[in-house]
Amino acid sequence: MKLPPQPDHCELCLRPVARLTRHHLIPRRLHRKKRFQKLFSREDLITRTLWVCRPCYNAIHQVCSEHELGQYCNTRERLMTLDPLVDFVDWLREKPPEFVPKRRPRR
Repeated sequence: MKLPPQPDHCELCLRPVARLTRHHLIPRRLHRKKRFQKLFSREDLITRTLWVCRPCYNAIHQVCSEHELGQYCNTRERLMTLDPLVDFVDWLREKPPEFVPKRRPRR
């Protein structure tokens, strides 16, 4: 079981950010749930990840609950169908790599 290597840019906003976070597209908290074990292989649960910058990571979790991530938005393509996330990524893409947006209050 080989994890994808860390790229030199965020896989959502495409900015060349120095520190990236490995984001599990199927949240680790759900890996032990029988429903997810039936839907996905063990290898898929572990290796289905994206390397993202912290602002994109936070935006993903503001847009979706962990259950929604695991059930419906478990690929990059599906994540990029969420309008609020697409709007954020498009906005962030134009910013310099060291830019970190101020945190918005949770809804």
